[in-house]
Amino acid sequence: MKTITVFTPTYNRAYCLHKCYESLVKQSSQDFKWLIIDDGSSDNTKELVASWIKEDKIDIQYHYQKNLGMHGGHNAAYRLIETTLNVCIDSDDFMGEEAIQKILDAWESIKDKSEYAGLVGLDADESGAIIGTKIPEGIKETTMYELYNTHKVLGDKKLVYRTEVVKKYPPYPIFEGERFVPLGYLYQLIDQDYKLLPINEVFCVVEYMEDGSSMNMLKQYRRHPRGFAFSRKSRMQLATGFKDKFKNAIHYVSSSLFIKNGAFLKESPKKLITFFAIPLGVLLHLYIRFKTKNDF
Repeated sequence: MKTITVFTPTYNRAYCLHKCYESLVKQSSQDFKWLIIDDGSSDNTKELVASWIKEDKIDIQYHYQKNLGMHGGHNAAYRLIETTLNVCIDSDDFMGEEAIQKILDAWESIKDKSEYAGLVGLDADESGAIIGTKIPEGIKETTMYELYNTHKVLGDKKLVYRTEVVKKYPPYPIFEGERFVPLGYLYQLIDQDYKLLPINEVFCVVEYMEDGSSMNMLKQYRRHPRGFAFSRKSRMQLATGFKDKFKNAIHYVSSSLFIKNGAFLKESPKKLITFFAIPLGVLLHLYIRFKTKNDF
C-alpha cells in the first residue's frame, strides 16, 4: 500500500485540473495515491480522469458524488482513504516540486510519536513566493491555533494528517441547501488532542481562482450561514483568547441573522460575549448584505 493519499475535491474544474495531475506525475517519489472526489461536476471531469487512468502514469482513484460542497468532498475523502497519511491539494492548486519526498522524509522523524497528528508545511504562489510568512525557526511542535495566534504566522499553510487521527473525529455536518462549512472546524478539534511538526518546505503551489471560495468570502457568508454559524460556535468554545472569542461571536451573530435564528443567544456557548457582540454582529450583517446585494 502507498504511504500517502493526495486527495482533490473538484467541481467543474476540468479546465485547470491538469496542473495538479502534471505536478504529481513529476514527483520523484511515487509512494502516493491520487484520490479525486468529483463533487457532482457537469463538465468533462470524468472523461478527463478516465484518460489519465488509462495512461497509468500514477495511481489514481476516482469517486463521484452529488454536489455537497468542499466539506462534503473532505468527508468522502476521509471515509475512503486507507493510506497512513493524507493531504488535500485543491483542484486549482498543484503539488510543489519534490513535495511528496519532502513529506515522507519529515514523516520519518515522527511516525512513531503518537502525540503528532501530522505535519504542517508551506504554500507558495507560482512565482515561488511564500503565501504569508514562513514558520518561525526553532519551533519543534505546534498546533494550527498556536501557529496563527501565538506565533503570528500569516497566510494559508498545508496540512498533512495521519489518517487514523482524522477518522477519530465526526464528519463535517451537511446543511440542506448549503454547500460550505469552514474546514478549520476539524483542524481545531484535532488541535485539542495532538501536535503538528512544522516544516518550512513548500508542499503546495496555490492559485486563487475567481470562482474559488477564498475570492468570494462575503458571498460565502451569505450563501452558507448555517455552516458558518456552526463553525463560529465551535471556534468560540475552543478559542483560548478573548479577542478570538469576540471576533467569532460577531460573525456568529451575523450568520444567525441570515437564518433568522431568534434563539442564537440561548444556543451560544459563550452567551455573555455573544450578547456584547450583538451591535457589531448587526453591523457586519448589514455590511455583508450591502456588499452582496447585486448577487442575491
